[in-house]
Amino acid sequence: MQVTTEQIIYPSSDGQPMADSTIQYQWITTIKGGCDALFKDSENVFVAGDLFWYPVEGNPNICQAPDVMVVFGRPKGDRKSYRQWLEGNIAPQVVFEVRSESDNQIKMDKKLAFYSRYGVEEYYLYDPQDRELRGWLRTEGVLDVIDPMVGWVSPRLGVRFELGNEGLELYAPNGEKFVDYLDLYELKELEREQKELAQQQKELEREQKELAQQRAERLAAQLRAAGIEPEV
Repeated sequence: MQVTTEQIIYPSSDGQPMADSTIQYQWITTIKGGCDALFKDSENVFVAGDLFWYPVEGNPNICQAPDVMVVFGRPKGDRKSYRQWLEGNIAPQVVFEVRSESDNQIKMDKKLAFYSRYGVEEYYLYDPQDRELRGWLRTEGVLDVIDPMVGWVSPRLGVRFELGNEGLELYAPNGEKFVDYLDLYELKELEREQKELAQQQKELEREQKELAQQRAERLAAQLRAAGIEPEV
């Protein structure tokens, strides 16, 4: 029996966890969250994490699930998978992978070949174990190595890549650093504390001003009682 394109199943999961370790998961969520924030006001920029991408209609065996992918020209919204022929045939332009300890070199080479073949413009690979950062940019039809990566600014995202003492650092075009949820929470708490301190300082200054005014009024009253007209 001939199978029609309508009957072909494109799985939305392979039954494997999104990450092999907490550190890999943390980096995936940090990068995705940063990209989400970067394009929160852009309706036609789709950001996804660990979503199956099928570039070829009728062949569900050709697929990858990038740790993070950014697609310009496609609307935000929920998807079970990214089937390119249903998305204006637009391939993800930017892809991030966070290497885990179980990722051997053959697996990573296959991912690079896949992204090069199916139209990715920028591919970034970070190894948190070795704190190694690599990148590729589409040049003359293929993904070519970016060298150096430190200080590199993504043409599509405008994001700057750095390597600090703690590893990868990503900076948005406005200079703000990508942070994970815990760091963001701590920053919000610090901002709240600073606002409270500023309010307390303002209240203290108001009270000091009132006390000074009261002292001045008492002194003026004492001088008048003594028959001395206070200077204005």
